[in-house]
Amino acid sequence: MNDTKPFLKDSSNMPRARAGEAAPAALKQPVANGEALPLGDGLSHVDTWVFDLDNTLYPADCDLWPKIDQRITLYLSHLFGLDGMSSRALQIYYYQRYGTTLCGLMEEHGIGPDDFLDFTHDIDRSSLLPNLALATAITALPGRKLILTNGSREHALRTARALGLAAMFEDIFDIADADFVPKPAAATYDRFFERHAVDPARAVMFDDLAINLIVPHERGMTTVLVVPKPGQLDHRDAFEIFRDAAPPYIDFVASDLARFLTGLAPDAPVTADV
Repeated sequence: MNDTKPFLKDSSNMPRARAGEAAPAALKQPVANGEALPLGDGLSHVDTWVFDLDNTLYPADCDLWPKIDQRITLYLSHLFGLDGMSSRALQIYYYQRYGTTLCGLMEEHGIGPDDFLDFTHDIDRSSLLPNLALATAITALPGRKLILTNGSREHALRTARALGLAAMFEDIFDIADADFVPKPAAATYDRFFERHAVDPARAVMFDDLAINLIVPHERGMTTVLVVPKPGQLDHRDAFEIFRDAAPPYIDFVASDLARFLTGLAPDAPVTADV
């Protein structure tokens, strides 16, 4: 579970499921510190591109996260003999207090990670289709591409393969690499920078959770908040959905990741949406 190439491991988890709302219209346009900017002007210095996995490399209306989320609830139900509602409440409590349900189980009950990760990611990924536009856009980016996820290597690898993105990434830094300390903990980013020799001043972080961009910004990374398209279904929990004007630690907001990235590489071949 700790091999470093080609990439990923199996996701721990954040209880994000249930239908929510799309992010507000004010967050739908690319912004830099509150002002519209030509994309090249804000990211021309970047040589390392760092992507979150869930709800970032696939859209928020995908059914993948709800499937994982339901497996987490079921795991807690089996583990503690709880009904579904009580398991769900416990799941949210662990997530909000510890960053992932797994971290809460390890901290409070000494639960080992392997069984949890195997169970919660034993899902059908057939709804994921190759995203040619995104694959083309990522391939055209200059420099290194990495995944930084609170999930596991196996989950990330299977998901990236289903999306047709696996070959684009040099490596994945997963929850095991982080010693099971999830984002947004500062220690996780620092460990990532050291492991992969990343200069934060020349790197950009893409994530669907605003809280996960605070430390990267403090360390000098450019930050991009990935949000749903206008009117798009959002399966994350309401408390995860960012609804305010973009604060200073968010440099850009992107509701179409492929289009956003294509704008950074004007010489890249034009592709149709898939």
